[in-house]
Amino acid sequence: MKTDEIKFCKLILLVFFISFFSWGLQSCNNSKLPVGEGNLPVPGGEIWYKVSGTGNGMPVVLIHGGPGASSFYMKPFEELGNDRQVIRYDQLGSGKSTYTEDTTMFTIEQRVTELDSLRKALGIDKWNLLGHSYGTMIALEYYAAFPDHVASLTFAGACFDVPAYAENCRLLLKNLPDSLQKAVVEADSTGNYMNPRYQEAMILFNDLYSSRKPNMVETDSIMATFNAVLSYHMLGPGDISIIGRLKDYNSTQYLSRISVPTLFTVGEFDTAGPHLVKSFADKVTGSKYYLFRNSAHIAMWDARDENIRVVRDFLLSVDSEN
Repeated sequence: MKTDEIKFCKLILLVFFISFFSWGLQSCNNSKLPVGEGNLPVPGGEIWYKVSGTGNGMPVVLIHGGPGASSFYMKPFEELGNDRQVIRYDQLGSGKSTYTEDTTMFTIEQRVTELDSLRKALGIDKWNLLGHSYGTMIALEYYAAFPDHVASLTFAGACFDVPAYAENCRLLLKNLPDSLQKAVVEADSTGNYMNPRYQEAMILFNDLYSSRKPNMVETDSIMATFNAVLSYHMLGPGDISIIGRLKDYNSTQYLSRISVPTLFTVGEFDTAGPHLVKSFADKVTGSKYYLFRNSAHIAMWDARDENIRVVRDFLLSVDSEN
């Protein structure tokens, strides 16, 4: 065989092996994750996670809100499992993850780190992020830190400007009876948030603007694993009195940097405020915005089927682009 023919054969073999190796990497990345629950060691303890679904699309991870709550209320999105695998997990300190009252662990940076630890542990190169409320803060800051590992972003009830969020909640508070409004003002001035009238105001406010169709079974599960210390440290006694660590939080500067497909959803009566969420969406080039009528902040309860349909259609469109 001539020298040129030998070189040509070697070149063909090289191209073949490179192509085969690339196919192998792609196959590994698209391989199914073992379905079931697990616990992952992270600084401060362990985080609980659950993998469900049999679909072949790029996986999606659900990032719950709170702070101090758990992922129980995001279970409806596990119905996306026909299209892709769904990862649901509880942030450190809440839900089925290790309980802690160590306030040094109560930072968004810690939540971002533990989320990427989960990605690495599951062997996922790129995934879709679906965050709700406080979870949207984690999702946005995760994208800012690890953009190469994010295929798309879904922000449900986005809260990127806490002072503006708090102002919106105060406007909604004016829809409560005068006596309850006065109870909130008094509690804010005295610091006595255990006052029965303040608690009554909180209950009515949540009935109107948190969820209008609460799932009581999941509510019981959330309350049984709720971390009140974490919640008070980060937020305060509630949405109508935000005095915690997040009171001055604002991450809107990251929005203009987003270059992946992005969906914003919000309830008509959402504490996040449709006007605020729309203003966030306007900062992201090419983003999509969807309003759920007659729904509050936990729209995955108030408009369950519609929510799943909207998110499913969005994620399928992302699949078609990859």
